[in-house]
Amino acid sequence: MSEARAEILGRVRAALSERPAATEVPWVYGRVVGTGDVDVVARFVERVADYRARIDRVEPGGAAGAIAAALQAAGARRAVADPAVRRTWPTGANWVADDGLGAYDLDRVDAVVTTATVAIANTGTIVLDHGDGQGRRALSLVPDVHVCVVSAEQIVDDVPKAVARLVESGLHTRPLTWISGPSATSDIELDRVEGVHGPRTLHVVVID
Repeated sequence: MSEARAEILGRVRAALSERPAATEVPWVYGRVVGTGDVDVVARFVERVADYRARIDRVEPGGAAGAIAAALQAAGARRAVADPAVRRTWPTGANWVADDGLGAYDLDRVDAVVTTATVAIANTGTIVLDHGDGQGRRALSLVPDVHVCVVSAEQIVDDVPKAVARLVESGLHTRPLTWISGPSATSDIELDRVEGVHGPRTLHVVVID
């Protein structure tokens, strides 16, 4: 080692010798986080709106009307959905059946309508496991508009509780899609562009 290098390293060690000890920050993954004084549904609605997504709270009987209104507001005339969604809300849209539609055909569909598996209040995130009501993964990635129906009882406060629910139900082994707002990215100048990696418009309907 050269004398200059040894001198520099010696000065660094000397300077660091008097530094204060690092403060230990206790953290236990999975601890209860909660939403404070805010109801979990209200916090979820607030955080989803922060992502520039649109959100409605409706009673159980109002879901079909909310779906239709969301699609109309987005200018979507045809929506693809799996059989469970079409059976539950037959009047919610001009439905397109997914009979193995390819990427080109899905791109020509105006919107997709799905349900969800779990939703996270503190992050405004929706998790799909692509079971009944959600269809295969391509449905939630290719159409430009995504209308997602979430039940209030599916909303938990934070990520650890969502993961625990997925594990308890055995759904953690399925391919999952985690959605936090419309698809968006930014370039080096921080100009936001939506719709690059998925739907440009996300509209969430909460059945409360």
